[in-house]
Amino acid sequence: MPSFDKSFLMNHTCLRIKDPKVTVPFYTENFGFKLLNTFKFDDFSLYMLGYETVENKGLNWSARQGVLELCHNHGTENDPEFTVNHGNGTEHRGFGHICVTVDNIEAAEKKLIANNVKFQKKLADGRQKNIAFALDPNGYWIELVENAIDKVEAKTSVASYKFNHTMIRVKDPEKSLDFYRNVLGFKLFSTSKHENAKFTLYFLGFEHDPDFKEDTMSNEERFKREGLIELTHNWGTESDPEFKGYHNGNSTENGAIQGFGHTCVSCKDPATFCKQIDEELGDKADWSLKWNQGNIKGIAFLRDPDGYSIEILGDDLFADQK
Repeated sequence: MPSFDKSFLMNHTCLRIKDPKVTVPFYTENFGFKLLNTFKFDDFSLYMLGYETVENKGLNWSARQGVLELCHNHGTENDPEFTVNHGNGTEHRGFGHICVTVDNIEAAEKKLIANNVKFQKKLADGRQKNIAFALDPNGYWIELVENAIDKVEAKTSVASYKFNHTMIRVKDPEKSLDFYRNVLGFKLFSTSKHENAKFTLYFLGFEHDPDFKEDTMSNEERFKREGLIELTHNWGTESDPEFKGYHNGNSTENGAIQGFGHTCVSCKDPATFCKQIDEELGDKADWSLKWNQGNIKGIAFLRDPDGYSIEILGDDLFADQK
């Protein structure tokens, strides 16, 4: 089995975007993200955003949790036909949303509305009055939930905001939970079962306390975290022979367009980790890019049971580039 030390964390989530001059300010001005690094390559650029905290002060971007990677393929900003798949349409569903938890959700929503941010769902809409979904310039959904950190009546401060989780839909939760827990080292934080709507949510993240008991974390504690993944299982997909699976965000087959790119696990010794995965899974390891074999060295990409990509990299990647 792969071994997991305290350096393991869920580093980032990658989303493709149309225009960085629009999208980067959207996240920095409305949600308080900081632009940590920009990496420019011949055909594309990467914008790494995250929240500055006491815990991550001075750390390399790849040694942090809760980083949002915005990937811009050069020229899309001038292409009137370019669009992305936000994952929530009637076809090619898969990725669902990212989630930012905030100190005071009513005040945060009011501020975003004043800044002309569009919403898929406001607090007053529907039955769930404690959750909202904003829309970024590319159409991606941003869930808003309250973490109540340093909450002040009628006010909001981005100092308490967290990039909490990334949601993807999965066909078979048993296979997905086994993969994320036993291959990648995640712990199951909590499970939320919804009988009436017939779906279950599984929240996972890295936890290195040896006394941690899985599936016991309260919502209050979970909302204060960063670097989680939410696996959404719509009941019956695992046994439905007609179900064709979810779109992984990268495929262009059957008329699909791209959008969500990947999540990422970083650690101190990714080369050894990739070797251990190969030793454990053998031919069952679904690598889209094996360790150190791409144009960018020091990375690998592994697919999960639904075909979603997980990047694996070191916590010192590009540490010398600012």
